[in-house]
Amino acid sequence: MGQRASTGLTTFYQFWCYVTPLLGAYIADAHWGRYKTICWAVVIALIGHIILIISGVPGVIEKSGTGMFKANISPLVAEQYKRTKLFVITTKSGERVIVDPSLTTLRVYMYFYELINFVGFWLAYTLPTIVFLLCPIILYLGRNRYSRSPPTGSVLATALRLWRYAARGKWSLNPVKTYKNLTAPGFWENAKPSKVVGERPAWMTFDDQWVDEVQRGLKACAVFFCFPLYWLTYNQLNNNLTSQAATMTLHGIPNDVLSNLDPFALIILIPICDLFIYPALRRMGINFSALKKITLGFFTGLLPWLGRRCHYIYKTNPCGDQASLCDGVSPLNVWIQSGSYILIAISEIFASITGLEYAFTKAPKNMRSLVMSVFLFMSALSSALGEPSSVTLSADPLLVWNYGVMGVLALVTGIVFWWSVRDLDAREDELNNLAEGHVGIHNENEKH
Repeated sequence: MGQRASTGLTTFYQFWCYVTPLLGAYIADAHWGRYKTICWAVVIALIGHIILIISGVPGVIEKSGTGMFKANISPLVAEQYKRTKLFVITTKSGERVIVDPSLTTLRVYMYFYELINFVGFWLAYTLPTIVFLLCPIILYLGRNRYSRSPPTGSVLATALRLWRYAARGKWSLNPVKTYKNLTAPGFWENAKPSKVVGERPAWMTFDDQWVDEVQRGLKACAVFFCFPLYWLTYNQLNNNLTSQAATMTLHGIPNDVLSNLDPFALIILIPICDLFIYPALRRMGINFSALKKITLGFFTGLLPWLGRRCHYIYKTNPCGDQASLCDGVSPLNVWIQSGSYILIAISEIFASITGLEYAFTKAPKNMRSLVMSVFLFMSALSSALGEPSSVTLSADPLLVWNYGVMGVLALVTGIVFWWSVRDLDAREDELNNLAEGHVGIHNENEKH
């Protein structure tokens, strides 16, 4: 169907897949809870898999099931670990050590990310369907063992009312003054129930700690706003690099096989980071915080897109810069692309996995699915941004420019990201150790 059409179609499916978690998050947080939502998501996804087997055509129903699944499965897994504050334990050798729950949550997400990369290359639709059939069995067997967070109604509406209440009197015709007022350190203080003078609004059924948690969750969502540009560069992995491989000497290897290097590299590198690199950095006294990891992930993501390889493909191809239309191929070995896949895998470990962990640890307990869906929605935005480029730059002879633009975007995004979060990074431990907030406490008191 041509490189532009195939890239555009792939980009649309990625967009749909990461828009639907917003709906799944709302259903889980407000009505069903994460466990019930995941159970229904599994049913819908299984129907989609069956349609895929029968027709062989990717279906929209499967993507809807994915949306309900993605926003809830990783928070449900991470919620099984109960600790939220630093604590001290004594080892068998008698040594007293401090245990940081945020590091345990990071480890949970690292191995969660590793497991979802074991099945990445669909040799046939039947294989993933067979694997997926294990999900309802596991969910049923563990139904009485999971720690479940019950739905609490539409806390999103309460959070929006909270923000609107805090913003009273802070608007100005001067946009600079408005921005300063809305981002001032004490912006949320007057919205805390303990600071309200007189009768409280009927919707203010939460405590001061929940206000702090909402503030922290919104800051996390602000952190995610740089991710669409990161995912825009990452998405070259699934379309343009695969098409480019077909213009090189394959030595009997299908051009889409190399894309499996990314999950293979993740499977190998995640335990290395968890067991060796991260502990070594902590022993050396280096605070490799979540936001530092994400920043390094952005910078690592720029390296595969410097455009030099594509330039040499054009230079050595019999048809020059029309390589994709040529019957001949470049003598360059397709395996020179392997470095790009490995670098992207390293970038994922730093940026993507840490982003999942950051979304979970910074969200209020009753808004975790929602905040996770916002993080996943950034991928949908990147797909929307990628549609114009799939029509313009994703074809010969413009691929050199395409990769060059991606490299520059990753560099600029990394710089802007660190500049915008450097103050937040300094408060990492403070934010991780906020007291847990509660919603509905006043209504409960009225019953008594």
